Amino acid sequence: MLTLYWHPISGHAHRAHMLLSMLELKFELITVDLPGGEHQQPEFLSLNPFGQIPVLVDGDTVISDSNAILVYLASVYDSERKWLPESPKVRANIEQFLSLAAHRLAGSIAKLRAANLFNRQIDSAPLAQEAYKLLQQLQSYQEGRQWLIGTTPTIADLALYSYIKLAPEGGISLTDFPNIEAWLQRVEELPGFVPMQLSNVGLRKASLNTK
Repeated sequence: MLTLYWHPISGHAHRAHMLLSMLELKFELITVDLPGGEHQQPEFLSLNPFGQIPVLVDGDTVISDSNAILVYLASVYDSERKWLPESPKVRANIEQFLSLAAHRLAGSIAKLRAANLFNRQIDSAPLAQEAYKLLQQLQSYQEGRQWLIGTTPTIADLALYSYIKLAPEGGISLTDFPNIEAWLQRVEELPGFVPMQLSNVGLRKASLNTK
């Protein structure tokens, strides 16, 4: 039995949850009490000394960091090598998007959402500028493409999906990016897809207030 330590509002954890489900693996979800500081307690720090979710436990193997979990699951449990093909060129291309997810995406869209969720005071203007720049680049990149790499979905798609889906919660509209919206829909139609828990903040809150 695989165990994923997670929280339902974490886009990082959602990436791992999606792949576990899409690979049709048996797993247990353990919710970490983030507001209560459970991730900073000794028991959890023994799994991940950096005090972050998600953490995957597979027998004696403990993997933290969402992208590392995607790589591990795809390497160990995907016998057909669909999610992380063996081609060095394809894997390098996938790594580019894992890096993008960990840096530019996490440092703009995800940070804007977190500020709204947890009422953090930040200088949102430069983050919003970077977020729209990234979305414009992805919009152009996805012209004529079904998936980020090749003709089938890979872990690159899962690494980017969650926080782009949550962009409106950070005040970032996706209405001007039809290629991205179509790609999000394709991910959501994959067998085993599990939806991300949405929160009524940012543009979602504004939309509810106008109804």
